[in-house]
Amino acid sequence: MGSSYAHVFAPIRIRGRDFKNRITLAPPSPNHADHHGWVTHEFVEWFRQFARGGAGILYVGNTSVDITESKDEERQLNMTDERCVLPLSWYAEMAQTYGCHASMEINHNGKDTAFETIGHAPYSASAIITSSEVTRARRLGRDPIPAIEMSREKIAQTVEKFALSALRMKQAGMDIVLVHGAHGNLISQFTSPLYNKRSDEYGGSTANRARFAIEVCDAIRARCGEDFVIEYRISADEIADEGMHFDETLELIGLLREHIDILHVSAGLHSDFDFAYYRYWCQNYMMPHGFNVHFARRVKERYPDLLVTTVGSIMSLDEAEEILARGWADFVAMCRPLMADPDMPRKYAEGHPEDRRPCLRCDQCALRLFMPRVINCAVNPRGGLTTELPDGIIPKAPVRKKVGIVGGGLAGLYGLMAACERGHEVVLFEKAAYLGGNLVPAAQPPLKRDMRDYLAWLLAETEKYVERYGARIHLETEATEDLLAAENLDALIIAIGAEPIVPRVPGANLPHVHWAASAEAGDVEVGKRVVIVGAGAVGIEAALMLAAPAAEGSDVLSAEGSDVLSAEGSDAPSAGESDVQVASNRQVALVELDEKERSQEAVHANGGGNASTCIFEKLDALGVPLHYETRLVEIQPDRVICVGPDGTPFEIEADTVLYAIGMRPRWETADTLRHCAPETSVHLVGDALRGGLITNATNSGFWAGLRV
Repeated sequence: MGSSYAHVFAPIRIRGRDFKNRITLAPPSPNHADHHGWVTHEFVEWFRQFARGGAGILYVGNTSVDITESKDEERQLNMTDERCVLPLSWYAEMAQTYGCHASMEINHNGKDTAFETIGHAPYSASAIITSSEVTRARRLGRDPIPAIEMSREKIAQTVEKFALSALRMKQAGMDIVLVHGAHGNLISQFTSPLYNKRSDEYGGSTANRARFAIEVCDAIRARCGEDFVIEYRISADEIADEGMHFDETLELIGLLREHIDILHVSAGLHSDFDFAYYRYWCQNYMMPHGFNVHFARRVKERYPDLLVTTVGSIMSLDEAEEILARGWADFVAMCRPLMADPDMPRKYAEGHPEDRRPCLRCDQCALRLFMPRVINCAVNPRGGLTTELPDGIIPKAPVRKKVGIVGGGLAGLYGLMAACERGHEVVLFEKAAYLGGNLVPAAQPPLKRDMRDYLAWLLAETEKYVERYGARIHLETEATEDLLAAENLDALIIAIGAEPIVPRVPGANLPHVHWAASAEAGDVEVGKRVVIVGAGAVGIEAALMLAAPAAEGSDVLSAEGSDVLSAEGSDAPSAGESDVQVASNRQVALVELDEKERSQEAVHANGGGNASTCIFEKLDALGVPLHYETRLVEIQPDRVICVGPDGTPFEIEADTVLYAIGMRPRWETADTLRHCAPETSVHLVGDALRGGLITNATNSGFWAGLRV
């Protein structure tokens, strides 16, 4: 018996090739290539999880057609010569064993390769100095270097590089390619008036600017034949003022459509303008689901015979089914939701959609690539251990142990799940009356829809482990040395988390002073004049929640509180524009000791990547003042006393003071518990080890469960 997702799992044939469903892995860059830029067996195993899980097409992101002049990732795939073909065949043949199509997004990034990377100025459509180059030059202490305008001869050579890359893919066993014509990469540097300032046949009119893209696609067709499928990725709107906008993009699509088979419709730019438009193609948790679907829908309306892929915060197969059923697209591409749960397609096909592990859109996967690190997921630790855990299966332990876990937050629960699958007897102690730890208050703000979905999944999943493996959970039970000693444990996972740091100022013990997360959770009463001390992620999210409209279910960013999928006939809301109609009747102010740039960089690193841009825009829209380089010196019953950056004291009226100045691991408590099991089998995890990110908690807890 098949599933109820008839459109998602509908097969389609293109150029004689069978595609079993409409689910595409949007192109990630996993940093699993070797130092030559060739496929490794670790690379193949990382992509296997998506083929095994049921996706129909797999794409690898940002594969360079010439690594000697286009390189912006540490372990980027390299198609420069034929030596790549044999390793590529491992990837292609792996996918074929699952009835899946392995493919790649072939790209030349043009002006975005740094001078320092290749030893000369990068190539582009025109001799431009981009905003990203200005930023890079300032960081490196040199003058900005303009790109080299490509000559006709260089254009012809580059067209051939794209064609040869696609041919090498076909030689490796692939039958579909994704040509990257979006996000400000080289092809879009030709198509976009933002970058193309040429006066020859490759510049000026839309038709002239489309010439390079068309030549690339036609060269691929000539090299690869009629049985090879060409998908083309485009930014429907680059958003930047002088960039390509949707009306002209529709004209461009009309010129391209006879030269391609599928159009992949994204939006935004990659790095320019200090990543201001990055969030339009990699949305954050403050942005609606299905953010760019309206572009694909309008393309289908204009060109109904053109096959279209839509992408952008499509978080589940329920959303994908709706898009496909309404005829808004022919394929649905996902990246982060499939990294969070590669088995999502299989779970839906087998009738268990509730088992989907939700993606947080926290962007920790992408942030790892800039470190650089191998890609990993904040909620799916298995995804980073695909070589160590073949087929995602945790091996049974040779000896069954009794494992104690102290703490029922993220780290403790992930430790419980891994230890249970190892076959151990597991008992968990949580001193609160509920599981989830700090995730519970973190999920309360209306803008944290993804977090609430994830928390609901986590609690339901934990209950399954209790039922399936017999794990015992004791709530409202503080684990003491005597209690743990009585359990006679073989191993212990200490996941007791961290405690908020209380300001050491006069008045900090007054009854109207609380931890900000307690206010988010609704555990304390909050008045009308609120001062929040600390402008990190916790403090800012509390400010957004308390200052936002009080209407239940309101979404700080989405249009009228709805997602694009349910906004009939409307365009997606702009993430750069305020849509908050009515402010709260609370007066909220933030006080931050650090200076502005360093503080905002910390929010970016710890608060969900590019969500930080939206966060500060929303603070401005809500009229929340943020006092940087300001020190709290005293809390009084009706006000706080601060000292500003110039050393001048000033007052802010407040009937509620919330602190969010950081967390301190509970090391003293942890040290008292370290001897309650054989010391070499005791693991300190999560915020008890290192505070901050969800990815640290889930991965450290999971690893501990694997090792006991």
